[in-house]
Amino acid sequence: MTLNTPANADERLIANWRTYADRFISSDGRVVDNANHNVSHSEGQGYAMLLAERLDDHDTFATIWRWSKQHLFVRDDALAAWRWDPNSKPNVTDYNNATDGDLLIAWALSNAAIRWKVADYADAARRIADALATQVVAPSRFGSILLPAAKGFGPTDQRDGPVVNLSYWVFPALERLRALSGKADWDAISRTGETLIRSSRFGPRRIPTNWIGLAGNAPAPAQSFPAVFGYDAIRIPLYLAWGSSSVRDVLRSFPPLELAVIDANTGQAQEVLSDPDYQAIAALAECVRSNTHALLSKLDYNGQFYYPASLHLLSLLAARHVNSGCLE
Repeated sequence: MTLNTPANADERLIANWRTYADRFISSDGRVVDNANHNVSHSEGQGYAMLLAERLDDHDTFATIWRWSKQHLFVRDDALAAWRWDPNSKPNVTDYNNATDGDLLIAWALSNAAIRWKVADYADAARRIADALATQVVAPSRFGSILLPAAKGFGPTDQRDGPVVNLSYWVFPALERLRALSGKADWDAISRTGETLIRSSRFGPRRIPTNWIGLAGNAPAPAQSFPAVFGYDAIRIPLYLAWGSSSVRDVLRSFPPLELAVIDANTGQAQEVLSDPDYQAIAALAECVRSNTHALLSKLDYNGQFYYPASLHLLSLLAARHVNSGCLE
């Protein structure tokens, strides 16, 4: 295994991945959200596939992908149903997709096809990319956008639609989609995301909200959702840090990151994101923004809950990709 990081960082990341896989990935490949009634999401399957590929764990990758194909890819197109619930019969009750989950899975499959020379992975990645282009790429007055799902967020679905979620702009995945599908201008979609992140600064904190309406002349907090920066938007700095140099420039203008659910209208924190694994995103952002290396290397992996644990490990991958000095 060749990882472009210091040896001690490699060992730490590999050990953390093994702990993550033991805790959150079932023997048949289902990634379990243990803080949310043990449901599974296309997003979680994508996170774990990406981690497995980057750490050269082909067996785990293949197992996760096999479960995902069987249980989530049940729509008429090549997109995944967004949620699988072990407590429901049938397990999939909402066949809508989640665009970020599909992006993550396509990105991981494309990477895996190159690493392990598996043509079936490349074919599946291409089918997902083509389906995203036809099902969720849409026009707006700000440029081409990604709808959060194939249904429910367009101008006829929301009174201030289209409504977007800026944490669904997985910039490094969009960069990979350029080689997969010519059915959309993925660079233009990335540029729209950059524009929206720069301009979606609301309230006294000048922060984006999780959900944003694009019906007006400027982005605004979406009317049908709480006007908060929270569990979704906390991922925006991660994907900015992981993107190209122009995308990372957007991070340098991003407001200082507070690990909390924040009311955009008042600027007041409603809930602290207390799990220590969230700190990895803040440390990554600080490293990219100011070239301060020490913070991320000093953090310990907690690994108690699926979502913050995933973001911690993804932050380590992003740091390795962008600037291995962040891990020294």
